[in-house]
Amino acid sequence: MPLLDENRLLPPEPSTRGIARRLYDTVRAAPIISPHGHVNPAWFTANKPFANATELLIIPDHYLLRMLVSQGISLDQLGIPRCDGTQVQSDNLEIWRLFANHYHLFRGTPSRLWLDHVFQELFGLNERLTLANADSYYAHINECLTQEEFLPRNLFDQFNIEVLATTESATDTLSHHQALRASNWSARIITTYRPDAVIDPEHPDFITNVNVLGELTGEAVTTWDGYLNAHRARRKFFRAQGAKATDHGHPTARTCKLNTTEVKNLYDKALRGIITADEAELFRGHMLLEMARMSVDDKMVMQLHPGSCRNHAPGILAAFGPDKGFDIPRPINYVEGLKPLLDDVGQNPNLTLILFTLDETAYGRELAPLAGAYPTLRLGPAWWFFDSADGMRRYRELVTETAGFYNTVGFNDDTRAFCSIPARHDVARRVDAGFLAELVMSGRLAEDEAFELITDLTTNLARAAYKL
Repeated sequence: MPLLDENRLLPPEPSTRGIARRLYDTVRAAPIISPHGHVNPAWFTANKPFANATELLIIPDHYLLRMLVSQGISLDQLGIPRCDGTQVQSDNLEIWRLFANHYHLFRGTPSRLWLDHVFQELFGLNERLTLANADSYYAHINECLTQEEFLPRNLFDQFNIEVLATTESATDTLSHHQALRASNWSARIITTYRPDAVIDPEHPDFITNVNVLGELTGEAVTTWDGYLNAHRARRKFFRAQGAKATDHGHPTARTCKLNTTEVKNLYDKALRGIITADEAELFRGHMLLEMARMSVDDKMVMQLHPGSCRNHAPGILAAFGPDKGFDIPRPINYVEGLKPLLDDVGQNPNLTLILFTLDETAYGRELAPLAGAYPTLRLGPAWWFFDSADGMRRYRELVTETAGFYNTVGFNDDTRAFCSIPARHDVARRVDAGFLAELVMSGRLAEDEAFELITDLTTNLARAAYKL
């Protein structure tokens, strides 16, 4: 018996399901547009086999780690390296067995749906993962990973990916992207400019990173003007490697418009390491405005991902480092937060600002009304904790009546888990098909319009928004 129901996520009512099924079948095999994500470009440069099932599917996936840790399993048991080099579990089969024995924890979660899709569609496994079959599962996946068709480049082609955007810091050399562009492989893999580590004075390596920024650009980053010129130079370098967008992961959506004297004073404090938390927030807010102004000049699409309280557990951060599942959503004020930026460039036709949120209460109250009015604004899809069937459905219900469909940007997977990309896009296509089918059945949408929309939501909106 297959792991996956062929009609999963489609509406249960027969007539509505029939329309949804036809809509979904229209886009089921459509190419994947992945305009924002965190896949490692080095995989495609080296094009070497993935090591084993554990290192491919468990250790890099913070969705899995956080659920397991919440049930009392330690990161040591899961083989996550400690910062001080203390020994942790290194037997990947034992880690896999531990995961299999707790696979029931993921019932009803997006992770379960994605993993079952990977198990069935990629590795041909049709039996539910348990401790009893953990060893055979592990051996089968590992055997597959030795085969040429499972090399990263071949998987990229097999997944029918039209374009894949990765995300690199402002000081990345982009050597892997340069190597890919120089190779004879025709796949389109582009980078994204992520300047957080040289914008946030509270980043532990801010001063070091700014100095590296100066070394890479030859700009005198000890001065405010030199610092801005260094950003412009790096943005130009990223564009030369195919970048279409910038990405900003700020704690809040606050923007500020400071005068030159004010911002120079804050920048000087940041470089001396004496800036306060309130001053750092002001500096980040002003830098979002500067980044928007630069996007007006160079037409790079700007993405804002605010609202994550990063590394909520200081003990975990100290022992294992960041990105171990302890990032927690918090409420965000977009109306007041974005107003200085929108007052300055919110009507400029050269700017596209794509907004994401971890605060679902903001969709109907703030984000949809903002995007439904300002020509610069578009709404990113349900993100992170809400990248799920129910989260996607709530997103459509909360934003469509005010912002419509064409102030959104389709779907992006925003993932490090390469093998889950087809699964995530499949979920989005099924949810959108079901939502459109219900609009048709309730008389709010003509059926021919639904068939136009499902293609737009699957590919066309992403291509247009990200200028692909």
